[in-house]
Amino acid sequence: MGTSVTALVAASAVLAVLVGGVFTVYLLRNRKSKDKPARRDRNSVIKDANRQLAQNPKDHRALGALADLYFDERAWDKAIKLYRVLQDLSATNNNIDGWFVTMRYGLCAMQLRQFAEAYKALVIARSMKNEAFEINYNLGFLEYKRGNVDRAIQLLREANEAQPDHIPTQRYLGRARFKQKRYREALEMLRRVVDAEPEDRESLLYVAQSHFELGRSDQALQIFAHLRPDPVLGAHASLYTGTIRTKKREYDQAIMDFEIGLRHENTRPEITVELRYRLATAYLEKQEIGKALQQLTEIQDLNPDYKDVRDQISRLQELNSNRHLQTYMMAPASGFVALCRRMVPTFHQNAIIKITDVAVTKKEYADILADVSTPKWEDVILFRFIRGTGSVGELMLRELNSRIKEVRAGRGYCVTAGEFSDSAKAFVEARLIDLLGKKELLKILNKVE
Repeated sequence: MGTSVTALVAASAVLAVLVGGVFTVYLLRNRKSKDKPARRDRNSVIKDANRQLAQNPKDHRALGALADLYFDERAWDKAIKLYRVLQDLSATNNNIDGWFVTMRYGLCAMQLRQFAEAYKALVIARSMKNEAFEINYNLGFLEYKRGNVDRAIQLLREANEAQPDHIPTQRYLGRARFKQKRYREALEMLRRVVDAEPEDRESLLYVAQSHFELGRSDQALQIFAHLRPDPVLGAHASLYTGTIRTKKREYDQAIMDFEIGLRHENTRPEITVELRYRLATAYLEKQEIGKALQQLTEIQDLNPDYKDVRDQISRLQELNSNRHLQTYMMAPASGFVALCRRMVPTFHQNAIIKITDVAVTKKEYADILADVSTPKWEDVILFRFIRGTGSVGELMLRELNSRIKEVRAGRGYCVTAGEFSDSAKAFVEARLIDLLGKKELLKILNKVE
C-alpha cells in the first residue's frame, strides 16, 4: 500500500513538472510574441510622429503621441518638454485638451522634483477640473510640504475618497492630521500606512509621536527605542526616548538615550541643541554639575540665546564653586534639611538652640521650629528656607505669618536663594519676620562648618 502511494505521488510530481514546464514555455512564447508588436508599435509611433512633425512642427497629434509615449515610459524630461509645447498651443487650438496636457506637465514636473512648476501647473489644471485624483493627491502633497496644512487636508481628503486604498494619500493625510494636533485621527491613519509599508520608518516615527502626545508613553517608548539606531531618524527618536525616561526619573537610561542621539551624524542643528539641553538637565538631576556645564557650554557655542542657557551657566558655575550652595539648591530633601539644621545656629551666636520640629513642603522649602535661649532672652523662632532662585512674593509671606501664629512662635526668618518682591517686603514691615536673600544666604553658608 505504501509503495503504491509513493509511486502515485512520484507520478503526480513528474506530471506537475511537465505541466509546469509546458505552461512556462507557453508564457515565454506568449511574452515574446507580445514584445515584438510592442517594439514595433513604439517605433512606428516615433517614426510617424517625426514624419508629421517634419511637415508641421506644431502638429498637436504627433506631439501628443510622443509626449504620451514618453510619459508611459517615465522619460519625464522628454515628456515635460512636449507637454509644455502642447500647453502653449492649447491657447489657440481648441482640438488640444488643455486640462490634460497641463495636468501631465504638472505630473512630469513632480517626478523631476520641479515643485514650483508642478504647483503652478496643477493649480491651473484643478481650476479646469477639480475631481481628478492625480491632481488632488499631488497638490495635497505640495501644500503639505509648503506648510499649508488645512489646504493639504482638504485636497488629500478628496483624493482619499476617490481612492481609499492609496497609501501615499493616507501617509500625508495622517501626517497633516498630526500637525493639526488631531493625534487620534493621525494615529488611526498612519497605522494603516505602516501596516501596508513596514519600511516607512518616518510614518512609524509619527505613530510613536502620536502615542506620546496621547499620553501613551509605554507604547511610544517601545517604538522610539526601535528607531534609535536609524541613521536618519535615530537622533529624533533618541530625544523622545530620553525625554520619556527623564519623566520616569530613569536618569541613567535617559543619559544613554541622549548620548546615542548625539552620536548620529548629519542631525538637524535644532535637534542636536535640544539633545544637549536635555542631557544637561538629566545630569543636573544626578547632581553632576560639571557634566551639565559642559553640555550647556556646547549649546552656548552653537546657539548663545537658546532658552535659559546663559542664566543656567552662570548659576551652575557658582554652584560648582560652592559646595554648600550646591547642597542647598540641588541635594535630595534629606541633605537639604541636614544643611538647614546646621545653618540655624549661625543666626544667633552664643545661644542655646533646640530644634523641636522640621517640615518639608514639596521639596520647595523647609520649616524648622526651634527654641532659642540667650543670656538676655528666650523665644520660639520659625526658620523657613526656600530653595528656589526666583522672586518670593507676598503670598508666601502671608502663609509664613499664619504658620508663625499657628506654632506660637515669637518671630520668623525667611531665607531664599532668590530675592523678595516689593509687596513681600512691604508685608513684613510691621511684622516680626526677617527676610534674607541670596547675598545673606551665601554669608550664612560661609559660616557653616
